[in-house]
Amino acid sequence: MTTFCVMKLLCQATRNENRYAERFFGTLLTQTPQKRAFPPFWMVVPDPRKSTVFGLTQPFCTAEKSQTQPKKKAAFGSVGRRIPYRILHLINQDGESLGNMHRAEALKLMDQHDLKLVLLQENAEPPVYRLMSGQQIHEEQLKRAEKKKASPKPGVVQKELSFSSAIAKNDLETKTKQIAQWIEKKYHVKVTIRQAKDSNTDMLVLFEQILETVSEKATYLSKPKVTREGVSTCILRHMSDKELKAYQKMENQKNSTVRKDENEELKPSELHQ
Repeated sequence: MTTFCVMKLLCQATRNENRYAERFFGTLLTQTPQKRAFPPFWMVVPDPRKSTVFGLTQPFCTAEKSQTQPKKKAAFGSVGRRIPYRILHLINQDGESLGNMHRAEALKLMDQHDLKLVLLQENAEPPVYRLMSGQQIHEEQLKRAEKKKASPKPGVVQKELSFSSAIAKNDLETKTKQIAQWIEKKYHVKVTIRQAKDSNTDMLVLFEQILETVSEKATYLSKPKVTREGVSTCILRHMSDKELKAYQKMENQKNSTVRKDENEELKPSELHQ
């Protein structure tokens, strides 16, 4: 009788162990895969013919090794009060260095002068921040956007032409034809004009004359601007299909208006005849 009771208890224990094991592994396999690996563990392997034996299982991994994602560069702008660094190098609103200081001091200065903190160099030691007004941040964002826009995209060829504002008419026509050929190949063309001595020619007028010559194909990628004293530059690009359609539609409307005006002028003259 005692032997029968012991065997019954052993069978019940074995069934409980199987049930617990099924619940345990069933929960692991139905969970959403996460990037973690479980270390080796010991488990009980029941054998109805033998006594309880212990076996070492293999590590259970729910996902492949995580790949390092490239860190995205934060957009230029105010960081608010979120400064993860205890010590930082601070530059004031006028661009002058205030030296290294604790972030609490930097936040105090920000509040006192009603300015915003902008991260300039995160990789520096310590990281460099600057106090700026909202207007300064807006202007800097516009400059960066213009610079990024003017930078040639990967795979895009950029040609350059440079000449004086005192260029002769024939030479200007030759250069304009060269620009038209490059635009036809969908190159970007950077045009630089130097102000000649004793020349009153408006360089912006020259840019407009060049664009007018190739207006059926080109438009400004970067509008004319003064890069340094006596030197102005712009970048031309080929218009997209959408821009070409809009340009052709505008030209057709303009021509229709001109023809309508001419017809209205002709009617009074015909009446007099």
